[in-house]
Amino acid sequence: MRKVARKPAVPRKAEETVRHAVIALLGEGALSARDISMAVRIAEKEVYAHLEHIRRSIHAAGSVLEVTPAECRDCGFVFAKRERLTPPGRCPVCRSETILEPLYGIKRQQGHETG
Repeated sequence: MRKVARKPAVPRKAEETVRHAVIALLGEGALSARDISMAVRIAEKEVYAHLEHIRRSIHAAGSVLEVTPAECRDCGFVFAKRERLTPPGRCPVCRSETILEPLYGIKRQQGHETG
C-alpha cells in the first residue's frame, strides 16, 4: 500500500497561482489528487482539470507529467494503459470499486534547461 508523508499546508503567496503551487508540489515528488487538493486547498475535482492543463503546458519547458497508474486493491490489476487522469470507478477484471488512486509527479527531461 502506498503512503505519502504529508507536509503541513503552506499558504500560497499572493502572486502564486494554483497551477504554480501544484507544479511546485509535483516537482518535489509523486502525490495523489487528494494530497494535492489538501495541500493547495482546492476541491479534489478541480485538481484533475489543473493536472490536464499542467500536462500540456510543462511539455514546452521540457518536462513531463508522470502518472503512477491506479491499481485494484482486490486483484492487483494495474490501469497502465489509462490515458485519463481521473481515477477509474471499478476494476474491469474483478469489478471491485476499491482502487488505489493514481499518483502524479513531474519529471524533468534530459537536455532541457529551465528557469
